[in-house]
Amino acid sequence: MNRKILFFAALSVLMLLFAAGTMLYQGRQNDAAAKLAERNRASLMRMHSPGIGRSDAPVVIVEFFDPACGTCRAFYAPVKDMMKASGERIRLVLRYAPFHPGSDRVVAILEASRKQGKFWPVLEALLAAQPDWVIEHRAQLERVWRHLDGLGLNLEQLRADMNAPEVARVIAQDVEDARALNVTQTPEYFVNGRPLPSFGYEQLKQLVDDALAAAPR
Repeated sequence: MNRKILFFAALSVLMLLFAAGTMLYQGRQNDAAAKLAERNRASLMRMHSPGIGRSDAPVVIVEFFDPACGTCRAFYAPVKDMMKASGERIRLVLRYAPFHPGSDRVVAILEASRKQGKFWPVLEALLAAQPDWVIEHRAQLERVWRHLDGLGLNLEQLRADMNAPEVARVIAQDVEDARALNVTQTPEYFVNGRPLPSFGYEQLKQLVDDALAAAPR
C-alpha cells in the first residue's frame, strides 16, 4: 500500500513539474515572440507603404511581395477575403521585395501609378494578367503596358514618374528592410509584427485569428 501511495505521489509531482515546465516554456516562447515583434516594428512600417483597410485596425498584416511572384498572386484574393470576413478589423500593408529578374521595373510602375491614385487597380490588373507578362520567372516589361489600358492612367506621366529618384528610394528602402527582416522569398507575412512560424495559408490564418482574438473589439 505504501509503495502505491509513494508511486502515485511521485507521479503527481512529476505531472505538476511537467505542467509547470510547459507553462514556463510557453511563457518564454510568448515573450520571445513579443520581443521579436517589437524589434521587427521599425523595419516593417514605413510612411510610404501602400495599405488598405482601416488605419486603426487592431490587426495589421504586412506583406513583402513581388508582383512577378505566382504565389503572391495566388494569396492575394484569399487574404482580401480574410480581411472582409474580419469586419474591417484587419489592415493590409504592402512592401516591395522584387526578387524576380525585371520585377523592380514593374514595382516602379506600381509606385508611379500611386501618384495618380491608381495603385490598387493597377496591382490587381497586373496580378490578373501575370501569366502573360511573366515568362520563365522573369518580368517582361514590354508586355506589361497593354494591361494598363482602360485604367484611366496618364501613361506619359507614368513613364516619367517611374524613373523619379523618390520612386527609386522607396524601392531601395523596402529592399533594405526586407534584408534586415531576413525576407528571402515572397510572399512573406508579418502579423502585428510577428512572422509566420512556417509558410502556408493555414499558418497565416492561425496567426491572424490569434491576433484577432487577442485584440479589443
